[in-house]
Formats: sequence, C-alpha cells, structure tokens
Amino acid sequence: MNQENARLDAQASGQENWLKWGPYLSERQWGTVREDYSADGDAWNYISHDMARSRAYRWGEDGLSGISDDQQILCFSVSYWNGRDPILKERLFGLTNKEGNHGEDVKELYFYLDNTPSHAWMEHLYLYPCQAFPYDELIQVNGSRDRLQPEYELTDTDCWKKGGWFACRTRYAKASPDDILIEIRISNHSQEEQTITVLPTLWFRNTWILDGKRPVIVPCEQGVKATHPESGDTYLWFERPEHLLFTENDTNMERCFGVTNVSPYVKDYFHRVICNGDTSDIAGKQSGTKCAPVYILNLGPGKSSTIRVRLTNYVLDNALNEELFSNILTKRKKESTAFYQQVFQRIKKESISDTEQLIRRQALSGLLWNKQFYRYQVSTWLDGDPNLPPPPPGHDQIRNTDWRNVNAADVISMPDTWEYPWFAAWDLAFQCVALAAVDPAFSKKQLLLLLHEWYQHPNGKIPGYEWSFDSINPPIHPWAALEVVRMESAITGKPLDCDFLKRLFQKISLNFTWWVAREDSNGNNVFEGGFLGLDNIALFDRENDIPPGCTLEQVDGTAWMAFYSLHMLEIALTLAADDPSYEDMAIKYFEHFVSIASALNGMASELWDDDSGFFYDHLEHGSEILPLRVRSLVGLSTLFAVTILKKQYLEKVPGFARRLEHFAKERHARHQYIVFEASDRTGDVLLSLVPIDRLQRILHTLFDEAEFLSPFGIRSVSKYHLEHPVEMHINGDIFGLRYEPGESETGLFGGNSNWRGPIWIPTNYLLIHGLRTYHQFYGKTLTIEVPANSGRTLDLEEASVEIAHRILSIFSANHQGERPVHQDMAFLQLPEYHDLILFFEYFHAETGKGLGASHQTGWTALAGIL
Repeated sequence: MNQENARLDAQASGQENWLKWGPYLSERQWGTVREDYSADGDAWNYISHDMARSRAYRWGEDGLSGISDDQQILCFSVSYWNGRDPILKERLFGLTNKEGNHGEDVKELYFYLDNTPSHAWMEHLYLYPCQAFPYDELIQVNGSRDRLQPEYELTDTDCWKKGGWFACRTRYAKASPDDILIEIRISNHSQEEQTITVLPTLWFRNTWILDGKRPVIVPCEQGVKATHPESGDTYLWFERPEHLLFTENDTNMERCFGVTNVSPYVKDYFHRVICNGDTSDIAGKQSGTKCAPVYILNLGPGKSSTIRVRLTNYVLDNALNEELFSNILTKRKKESTAFYQQVFQRIKKESISDTEQLIRRQALSGLLWNKQFYRYQVSTWLDGDPNLPPPPPGHDQIRNTDWRNVNAADVISMPDTWEYPWFAAWDLAFQCVALAAVDPAFSKKQLLLLLHEWYQHPNGKIPGYEWSFDSINPPIHPWAALEVVRMESAITGKPLDCDFLKRLFQKISLNFTWWVAREDSNGNNVFEGGFLGLDNIALFDRENDIPPGCTLEQVDGTAWMAFYSLHMLEIALTLAADDPSYEDMAIKYFEHFVSIASALNGMASELWDDDSGFFYDHLEHGSEILPLRVRSLVGLSTLFAVTILKKQYLEKVPGFARRLEHFAKERHARHQYIVFEASDRTGDVLLSLVPIDRLQRILHTLFDEAEFLSPFGIRSVSKYHLEHPVEMHINGDIFGLRYEPGESETGLFGGNSNWRGPIWIPTNYLLIHGLRTYHQFYGKTLTIEVPANSGRTLDLEEASVEIAHRILSIFSANHQGERPVHQDMAFLQLPEYHDLILFFEYFHAETGKGLGASHQTGWTALAGIL
C-alpha cells in the first residue's frame, strides 16, 4: 500500500491524527464579514490590509504559506523583508472590492506546488520583489482604470520587470503527526546581490481577550516552547538566528484607536524592529504570545540559502540534523508522487502524459492548500462578546440576522483563501467531488458539515456564504454525495457507503421541502430561486432587482429542482435496495421530477421557444409574459437533469417499478409528456428533463462555435449576443446584456466575476456529466456534429471528451510553448517557471486567459479529475 494511503487509513481508524496540523491558516482574515463590527457593514475597510498588521483578530488568523492546528490555537508562517519595504511581508496584499476596477484582487505571485491529503508533504512558492513592493502604485493605477480596461498587476510594474525577485520556497514534511520538518529556501532571481530578512514566526491566536487565559512562548535550548492551558506544550526548533524576537498578539491601541499602549510589545512590534531598525528594547522581552527567530541572508545573483525549523510536541536532541531533514523531505516527496500516480491511473485508465499529470497534480494540490479553519458564531458576532464593548447600533441588522444558529469552528475546503476565505454552499459541493479523488473520507465529512444544526437553518435552508447566508445556491449536494461515494467505492472496492447516504438524505430532505415551499410561488412547478450562483448572467440582479410587480420564472431554478429531485430519487433507490422503507421516498421524488419536467415541457409552458430551439426565463407582469431571450447557461442547465435507473436497481424495488409502469400507461393514455424512456436492449430507464427532439436542437446550439463552443470549453453566454445584444424596456427601465468573453463590464455582484461569456469549469463539468449520461443510454444511436455544421460526427461520449480536451488546453502549453491561462505573464514562460500553473476562477472564452480569483482550486480543481 502507498504510504500516503496508509496514513489516511490510520486517520480514518482513529489510530493517528495526521490531520491535526495542516494548511488551515487563511491568506486573508482582514476584510472579512467575521471581523467586521462596523455600523454600515463595510467589512473591507473595517480592518484593512494596512490595519491588519496592528490589530488582533477576533475570529481567526492569516499568514504567508502558513499552517495551524485544526482549532487554530497555534499558528506558523514565514515573514520576509527585502530591506526596502515600509512593512514586513507577513501576509498577501490585494485590493478591496472598491479599489479594484474588477473588484477585489490579490496582487501577489504565489503557487501551490504540492500537497497530500494527510498534509505529510506540502510545498509552496512565493515570489517576493527585491525592490520596494509597489503598494501605492497598484492601488492608484487600478483605481484610475474603468471596467473596460484590464487589471493592473504586479507583473506590469517596473518593480517586477526591472528589479528581480526572491523565490521563497517553503516545504513541510511530517515525520509523524506531531513532528513537522520545515525547510525555507530563498533564491535570488536578480542581477545584483540582494539582502533579505526571514522570520519563521510562531504565534497564538488571541483567545485570551475573552477568557483571560494567556498562553506563553519562552526560550529553550535550540528553540522555544509554546505552552497553552488546553493544548499543552509545542516546541519550535531552529538554527541560531541573528535575533530572537518576542511580542504579544495584542492590538496596537495607539495606532488603531489613538489610545496609549500599556506595553510596546504589540502585534506589529516586529515591523518596528526590522523595518525601522529599532532594536532598543529587544532585550526587555524574553517571552510572549508571538515569536520569531530572525535570519539576514546576503545572496549573490542566482544564489540560494536554506533555513530549517522543526515543530514538535516533545523535546528533541539534534532536532535539525541535516541528513535527517534531507531523507524525510525526499521520502515524503517520493510518496506524494507515488500517491498521485495511483490517483491518475484511477481517473484515466490509459497512460497520462507528464504534462497532464503536472496539471492534475497542481490542481488537486491547490485544492488541499485551500483548506482553512473557519470560526464564526453569528449570535456572538451580532450581539458582541460579554466582556468587550458592544458593537455599534445597527450592526445586528446588517446581515445574517436570521442565522443565530450558525456556530462554525471547523476546517473547511474554501474556494480561494485570499479572495473567498469563506465557504459557499455549491462551491463546497463541487470541491468535494474533486477532493474525493484523493480523500473521499474528508469529502463526505465536508458534505455533511453544512447539514449540521449549527449550520443548516431550522427551516431547512442551507447557508449560502457569509456575506449573505440567505443567498440561494444551486442544490447540488445530493449529486455531489453520489459522485463521492461512487468514487470512494471505485477506490476501495467496497460497497457504496449507505450509512453516509442515509445521514445526508434525512437532512437534505428538509432542504428540499424548504425549496418547494419557498421557490415555487405560483405552485406550478416552475421555480424562481434568485441569482443561483450565476451572479450577472441575467439582464438584472435576479436576487434583488426584479422589476416591481413582476415574477421571474427561471429555467435554471426549475432545472436545478429537477436535478435535485433526480438525485434524491437515486439516493432513495440506492437505499431502498436494502431498506424498503425508502421506496416511498423514491416515489415521492420521482413524482416531483415528473411534475417539474411536465411543467417545463408541457403545452402550457412558455419557457421553450420553438423558433430558436432554446429555453428562456420569463418575466410575468400581470397577464403579460415577457420572455428574456438570452441564450446562456440558464437554458443549458436543462441538460444537467438526467439520470439512468439501472435494471438491477429496479428489480430490487418492485413497488417503485410498478409505479413507473402504471405512470407510463396513464401518461400515454392522456397523450402527456412521459419524461422517461426505457431501453429495449438493457432494460435501463432514462429520466431526462429534456425530450430527445429538444435535446438534439440544444446540442446543435451547444456545439456551434458561433454560439457556445469556445476553443477552451463551453461559454456561459452565447457568442451570438456579441453582434445581437439583448435590450428590454420594463416599467420604464432599460435592461441590457451583451456577450462579454472576459472580465465583467458591469458592477453587478461586486464586478469581480462574470457569467456573461467566460468559461466556468464547474458548469462545464456538469455538462460533460450530462452528455456522458445520455451516451450511456443511447450509445452510438445518438450523434452530433462537433463543431456544428463541420461534417465531423461524434457520439456524446466523444463530444464530452472534446469539451474536456478544450478545457485542459487552457493549462497546457500550445505550439508556441505558452499556456493560454498565463497570457500576459511572460515570466511564467521562463524555463525555471514553466511548470508553475495558476488555476483561476474563470477563463476568457476566446483566449483562455485566467481571470478572477487566481487560486480558485476551489472548483477549478475539477480540471484535475476531468
């Protein structure tokens, strides 16, 4: 057995806790809702990047290439100083939503190189300019640009182009669950000799402001000992430093509030010592809650230096033995390679090229790096802590007022721990599907997490995201759960985990009931839902700006509910094979699906337009019906809702099978849409939201390069709308939409994402999944021209592979040796950096350039399992 798999087995059995330590330290705690105690809800500016170094956080911590324990009691990360910046590089810099011309955006260069599920091996690279970091320039230039101009990046500055950079590589290797070897290697990538100061930093999250129980870090031989009243002793071992600094992780009251500090040893004290050269009172502080050995490295051009530290929970002699370090780091890296080779063999049976392995490994490693400890108790956040000054009037009415049940203190898979350092319900489900390829046990726990009573609302609603837990995300948890248990079964050879499915099914049924009661206001099985994760895809904000007096009937809201019903049906049938009590629930969800499919496709439905062969949302204003003729993922979402009921399952549920047969006869007698099709060849039954005649018409549009088919996947809005923008006049207001293949040209939802044309991998993944399901049923009897009108005919499996290849080409080197994702990032074409890959939030539909959050692995990690 691969050693990484052995560690995961030991974790699952409770023998060893390999997940006690991991990359759980956020890259941005400032600017989050959790830390916002303002009266106006301006979280970005309540604690800004400028204040983050001076103000102790209430709910979490952040740092650079860092780790923490799973309750974030103790944290470790690395800080740097290039000798020119006014502050230490303790955390990543980026623009707030209002500062960026396309919303919030990190302005740093860093890469998740490797990570295993047990975090026994992790590797991170940060590129730090040798010259003064252009903080003000990045703010000013981006602030002067409008939404039609590109973002101004670090790589556009003279600081980067002319000054060179330090390559700061941090590698973690666990000798055991409580013994972590840390190697920090700094290389000078400039033409001149450079000096860099390095501070491997250990500190406690500030919990003593609440309970008065202050932990302490004190010197010991060859290192320091950190003692916490609950977690005991932890040791950081290190080589002899230039200085050993101590301070307290307490707010600098003078800088933040103009109040005299009781001590100079506050959170930002190290900045004063290193950047201002004020070493006058170092000797006066020999213990604290924050500590860092200081190393000053003089590096010639192309030269490197290595710093070694070690974190344990027991005393060691000769802790920094160089041979031991080398052996363990080399061993863990080899184990990681063996582990991922095994993973890729399961994903794709034929051999995978080195290039494809690199893409997949970095995608999945980035997903593992994006784990984060997330603490947020909404009732306390709304009311304030008992021993601290209360929040200002009005704070408790800004957001999440109905979510006092939320009490989070968990390690969660995040979309992007800088841009989106908070969970989002449907992101998490997609992430769990990708995670299942490497750690299905963790995936299952994550899928159950939001269904616990300290997340899920008593009315059944699942929280959306911290800016608004009320926001409605597409209901994909049941689909994700089935994907995860099927992957796990394929990995382990064991039967599907029905105990997990039962636990999930009970709580998800509550959410389904909430959906039916809340989002079908007309009771006609055509659903609303709001923005449903697709932000600006519509003519207007579907969550908050529906024109007065109007009702929006949404194709995607209806398609998602059909998708939801189908996968609840699948789970119920899976469980009913061994427990007949679930058969009635299977019938219930089948009937829901039938009602939805009939409503969408029946004679009374106006959502299908026969002239263009596409589904469109409708706005109802009294007796007037206004079709919103935007060809987008809204209409394509109808292809997601398809599944096959295998003959062997139907044979185990005779009551359901009889209901199916009776239903077919009844619908046929009434000349109604039957919504399913049985195979004479296999006895399997296909349930599909879209009848085959409409399916073929949608597929023609899907694979038309003048519509949805891009060189890099499926567009979110048809290219047709480049020359044919949509404009509507409703109640005296004008609403418009055109095809925008790159960054958003509007400010809807903050303007930092765009669903009006670019490529989004999660929805492409669902389309691929749908096409493959259709192929499993129809086989070679259903083919399509790809591209449309090309004369090249493919079955739907081959067509789905075509989409997957186009997506992977975003990250693959083209004939010029350049990766489309890195367009305009010339340094990544250098030989030493050519293997570095960024996995962005979404991608330019015509060029493949990465856009939005730069580390959204995250759901973009689905590229790793295509």
